[in-house]
Amino acid sequence: MIIEKLKRAVQILEDSPEFAHLIPEVRSNIVMARENAQGTEDVAGIPGRITAVKGSPLAVSKPDFGASSHMARLVLSVMKHEPGKRSALNIKYHPDLIETCQKLGLRVSSYDRNQEPSEVEEKEGNSISWGVEVAVENLGAVPDVIFHKGAWGKEPMIVLVGAQPEELADMAVCLAKLFLASESKMYK
Repeated sequence: MIIEKLKRAVQILEDSPEFAHLIPEVRSNIVMARENAQGTEDVAGIPGRITAVKGSPLAVSKPDFGASSHMARLVLSVMKHEPGKRSALNIKYHPDLIETCQKLGLRVSSYDRNQEPSEVEEKEGNSISWGVEVAVENLGAVPDVIFHKGAWGKEPMIVLVGAQPEELADMAVCLAKLFLASESKMYK
């Protein structure tokens, strides 16, 4: 069922050329965890991620479990606070996207990668869990949108968090269309 949900979510993204404009340099991934997931092997994602080819989003391969350590750790951290939020999708950071999310009524929170404690930074894989904890603490609840503005060697990023991957894909496509509409107004 999880693999099927991810396939549908990927199809939504691939059917939207607008989404290509939200794919970050590190590429996008969309994940979903099993109920009561314990480790990254319990989280399915897209091996090789989602990229843009000739202006269109393209998943490099079919969804599989254990395919994304970064996004898997993020979802596992979120699930410690809200077990029903088992999906996540990363997109590029832009202040206009954050503003749009807030206007849409989404719960938005962030963390500062430059404030990361050295003991967290030194251990591979700890940064994401630390960031989720800070974002949850800053908001007092699990956000729908978590972002950071990057740090030395770290690309700024937005992550959409929710229960179902198809919902996140729909949200990302909506954000992409609103983002492109606002960008085109700026240049008219």
